[in-house]
Amino acid sequence: MYTEPVSRTFLLSPANCGGRRAGQLLNSTRMALTAQLDTADGAPLGEVFAFISGLYFRGKLAYARAFAGGGRARIISPSRGLLPVDTPVTRAMVQEFAGTDVDLDCARYRDPFVRDLTQLAASRDADVVLLGSIASPKYVTLLLEHLGDRVYFPEAFVGRGDMSRGGLMLRAAAAGEELAYVRLAGAIRRGTRPPKLTPLPRAARQPAQPSAR
Repeated sequence: MYTEPVSRTFLLSPANCGGRRAGQLLNSTRMALTAQLDTADGAPLGEVFAFISGLYFRGKLAYARAFAGGGRARIISPSRGLLPVDTPVTRAMVQEFAGTDVDLDCARYRDPFVRDLTQLAASRDADVVLLGSIASPKYVTLLLEHLGDRVYFPEAFVGRGDMSRGGLMLRAAAAGEELAYVRLAGAIRRGTRPPKLTPLPRAARQPAQPSAR
């Protein structure tokens, strides 16, 4: 059974910064979020990834903000380790993320991630909840190597694809009902696809559209 630790960190897997929506964001002449990327202050990383990834990342972000409590929420970035969700990022940083392979063989991704996991490991009363792919070695291998049985994930993720997980987390955040967690080490991470979720209202399904300048 999951027992809430003194400190807990939610880790959100990153958005694909090399995809179509990332290009749409970087090339827009109308979006306020694009304009923010081109300022010295930058734009909040969570908002940038929520636009790029749509429902899946919006679900992760809403869930982490709803239940982080006294813990923390961090995004696994492609090239800068674990970053707070509101970290300001610029156009150059998004392009850096797009040019980095999120792969264990890529030192530019792996080394900053390992650096920050080592710091987490030193906080012996802190557990981690992964809000991301529980079957992907690019996250799981390093998490288990450095944090072992202190890593958990929402049990309801098993058998679900990205969009289903995103919808599940949006519903949980809206209802104020935290999902049940199980330990990642030794867990069954692949299973039968569960029944489809009841469709969200149309407004909740649509990716956030940054306003025009």
